[in-house]
Amino acid sequence: QVQLVESGGGLVQAGGSLRLSCAASGLLFSRHGMGWFRQAPGKERELVAAIPWTGDSTLYADSVKDRFTVSRDNAKNTVALQMNSLKPEDTAVYYCAADRWEFRLSVVAAPGDYTYWGQGTQVTVSS
Repeated sequence: QVQLVESGGGLVQAGGSLRLSCAASGLLFSRHGMGWFRQAPGKERELVAAIPWTGDSTLYADSVKDRFTVSRDNAKNTVALQMNSLKPEDTAVYYCAADRWEFRLSVVAAPGDYTYWGQGTQVTVSS
């Protein structure tokens, strides 16, 4: 059974930082691209950042470029999202997800390309 468990969310003031982590089990983690998505109330789920199984490239939403950094540790089956210079508009539930395909060479952005999802962790940024 595949499990993705996020941690690290919380309440932070604008300008602050948080580090989210996602621990994966039940799948061959090193073979799957991973993504971080977020969903704010009344809005669609959107990609925040993604990293392929190789870890040699990354993809970011324009709104988080230069503020967020995604990384993975295949030895520990974890993917992290370092979030700096947080803004109130970053407030959302953040989810990690695993690409449905193994060894995909490209980084994918659509939620439909991801099969496995965590339960989400709330990030709230106060102004």
